[in-house]
Amino acid sequence: MPKTQRAQDTVDQVNATTESELSAWTLEETLSFGGAPLFVLRLGNGLRVLLLPDDSAKVVSYFTWFRVGSRHEKPGKTGLAHLFEHLMFNETEGLKAGEFDRKLEENGAESNAATWLDWTYYYEALPSDRFGLAVTLESERMARLVLREPQITSEKEVVANERRYRVEDDVEGAANELLYKHAFQKHAYHWPTIGWMDDIKNFTPEDCAAFYKTYYAPNNATLVVVGDVKLKDALTKIRDAYGKLAAAALPVEDTTPEPFQLEERRIEVKKPTASEKVILGYRGPALGDNDHPTLVVLSEILFGGRASRLYERLVIEKELVTDLRGWASTFRDPGLFEMFFYARGEHTCEEILTALEPELARLHVDVVSEEELTRAKARLELGLLSTLDTASGKAEQMGFYDTVLGDPVGAFGRLAAYRRVSAGDIRTAARRYLHAAQRTMVIVRRDGAPSETAESAEAAQ
Repeated sequence: MPKTQRAQDTVDQVNATTESELSAWTLEETLSFGGAPLFVLRLGNGLRVLLLPDDSAKVVSYFTWFRVGSRHEKPGKTGLAHLFEHLMFNETEGLKAGEFDRKLEENGAESNAATWLDWTYYYEALPSDRFGLAVTLESERMARLVLREPQITSEKEVVANERRYRVEDDVEGAANELLYKHAFQKHAYHWPTIGWMDDIKNFTPEDCAAFYKTYYAPNNATLVVVGDVKLKDALTKIRDAYGKLAAAALPVEDTTPEPFQLEERRIEVKKPTASEKVILGYRGPALGDNDHPTLVVLSEILFGGRASRLYERLVIEKELVTDLRGWASTFRDPGLFEMFFYARGEHTCEEILTALEPELARLHVDVVSEEELTRAKARLELGLLSTLDTASGKAEQMGFYDTVLGDPVGAFGRLAAYRRVSAGDIRTAARRYLHAAQRTMVIVRRDGAPSETAESAEAAQ
C-alpha cells in the first residue's frame, strides 16, 4: 500500500534522529478508518499511538486512554481510578496548581476526562497550531504529577461531595448502585466507579502514589490523535516528550469471573421520589461477544423512540410509565442488559411488571417484524455515524474500541454486525438472556426512610 510505505519512510526518517530504543518508533499497521488511513504506531517504551490525519478543519483532538478503571481496584481501595481523574488536573513538578487549565484556556483549547469500569481517558480539543501544547502538558502529567497531602485531601472532599450529589442524594444514582452491588457478587463490577464513601475518605498519599506508579505509564496508555497534523511533526513531538519515560511493570490482572446466576435477586428501597421506579438488570454479554450487537438491536426495538414496542405499550396505550429506557452494557467482561421504568402518578411497580412480562415473553415465541428490525438498525446506524462527525468524536470512538476490544476501527465492525442481525437472531437472544432467574431487580417506593432490605444492602458492601 503506497500510504503505508510513505508512512514507513517517515518513521525511518524520524528514527534516524532517535537517541535510544525507548524513543524509536515502530509502525505496526495502517488501517482504514472510514476510508482514511489510520496509522498504528508504538514507541520503544510501549506507548501506543493511533494517528488519523484530517485537514478538513484547523483543529486537533488529543486523547490519552489509560487501560485502568474501577475494575482494577481492590476492596477497601475503591474509587482510586476516579480520584485520579481529579488529581491529574492539579500540580505537577513543572506546573503550579491551576496552570494546566490556564494554559489550555489561553490557547483556545477545551479539555475534560472520564473514568469508568474498564478505562480512563483525558482529552484536549485545540487549534492545530497548538498541537505541541497538548503533547507537552499530557506528557508532563503522565510522569511528574505531585501527590502530596493537601492536594489529595482537597480532591477527596470534592469526590465525596460528588458522591453525595450523584448517588446518595439522587434516586436513580442510588438505585443503579444497588443494582450493580447485587448483580455482581464476585467480579469487580460490584463496586461503583466513584467508590464507596469510606474508601474515598481513607485514601492516603501512599495509596495514590502506588496507583500512579503502577498504571500511569507509557506502556499502559494509548494516544489518539485526530486532526490537522503532519505525521513527521507529530511523531517527532510525541517522541521528544514521551520517549524518555520509563515503562512500568504492569501487574497481571486478577479478575474473578461472575458465577452464573440461578435465581432472581430483588431489592426494595424507599426514597423521596414522586413516583415508583423499577430497574432490571438481566445478565448480558461482553462488548466483544457475538451476541452483543444482537442485544443492542433488541434493546432498540424495545426502547428506541416513540415507535418502540414498550413505549407504545407502557406509555401510550396503558399510560403506566412516564419514562423508560434500556441499555446493553458496553463492558470488556459480561455485563447487564438494563431496563429502567418510571411509574406514572399512582401506578405501581407491580403494574409495570405485570404489563412488561408478556411483552418479554412474546419475544421468546414470535419473531419481530421486518419494519421493526429495519427501523432499529437505521436508528443505530445514524446514532453511531453521528458520533463520527467531529475530530473528537472519531478520536473517542477509536480510543474506546481500541482500549476495550483492541480494535481501533471497531465502530465500523459494529455497523456491519448490526446490519447482519436477523429476526431469528433477536428471538434467540431473547431466549438466551431474558429470563427472570438471570435478573436483578431494584424497586423504588415513594417516601420514607430506607427499608430494612435497603439497610441490609448498604451493610453488605
